[in-house]
Amino acid sequence: MATKTGLTIEQFDQLPDIEGILYELNEGEIVTMTTPMPRHNLVRDNIARLLGNFVEARKLGRVFVENGYQLSRDTVRIPDVSFVPSDKMRDLDLDKRIQGAPALAVEVVSPTDLAQDLKHKVKQYLAAGAKAVWVFYPKTREVEVFRSNGESYVRGEHETLEDPDILPGFSLDLKSVFER
Repeated sequence: MATKTGLTIEQFDQLPDIEGILYELNEGEIVTMTTPMPRHNLVRDNIARLLGNFVEARKLGRVFVENGYQLSRDTVRIPDVSFVPSDKMRDLDLDKRIQGAPALAVEVVSPTDLAQDLKHKVKQYLAAGAKAVWVFYPKTREVEVFRSNGESYVRGEHETLEDPDILPGFSLDLKSVFER
């Protein structure tokens, strides 16, 4: 839940590190991220593994799990999984937070996530330069895809997910994402 604080990035960076607690900054407001449940982690890890294997084998860039991105002067988001292409990786200081959005941000919905908060987060990623945002719903076994061109669509567990603009040749069997 967000707390009205009006924090700057500098103040946000001074928050104490507490094991097991992650914070996001949403337009100056602290968002404390809840500890995910096993279903969430299973889906997140399956996506990261399948996407990571593809990206690494083709040297397309890097896949990150729970990495912070400064999307604007007062917003830091931590997607569950993200992809940064090789050309952007070359320019990064890996000891600092990544400025701007990843090419692909992946969010796995938890039972405590509110629809309006997810939609706002998607808009923030896209406004900061993400080419696509994938929102996975473990309970309904679906993924909603949002593209920077305004297109959006839903895929179910018996379908595949492809994004040739970002990941040419990649095809994600969604059933494998939701498997135990």
